[in-house]
Amino acid sequence: MAKILIIDDEKAIRSTLRDILRFENYITDEAADGEEALKKLQTNSYDLALCDIKMPKMDGIEVLERAKKDEIPTPFIMISAHGTIETAVEATKKGAFDFIQKPPDLNRLLITIKNAPKHCGLWFQNRMKF
Repeated sequence: MAKILIIDDEKAIRSTLRDILRFENYITDEAADGEEALKKLQTNSYDLALCDIKMPKMDGIEVLERAKKDEIPTPFIMISAHGTIETAVEATKKGAFDFIQKPPDLNRLLITIKNAPKHCGLWFQNRMKF
């Protein structure tokens, strides 16, 4: 069973995502900001992180950059209500698996969640061989 870290400063968003993911039999954990997320990513193993972009203290792009710099193998799906094509491109260039706008299309979100750990796990394993 996959374990997903939900990173969002809005409690209602975290709760909604948690309920949806638990209904789909995922294990969830939550972080209310980027600093808390990094601590959890450094001390726990996650199959995936759903990460908001606009957050206080440390935004989602910064969390993604730090996780990649620290070689944390957790795939990231970035989510944002304020997303633009430029933001999506920036996030994927910096290592995000995908970018989904809020409110997310439930079917797209679940398919992306299903595919990310498989795809990114192979990518990370291959990267470590070189």
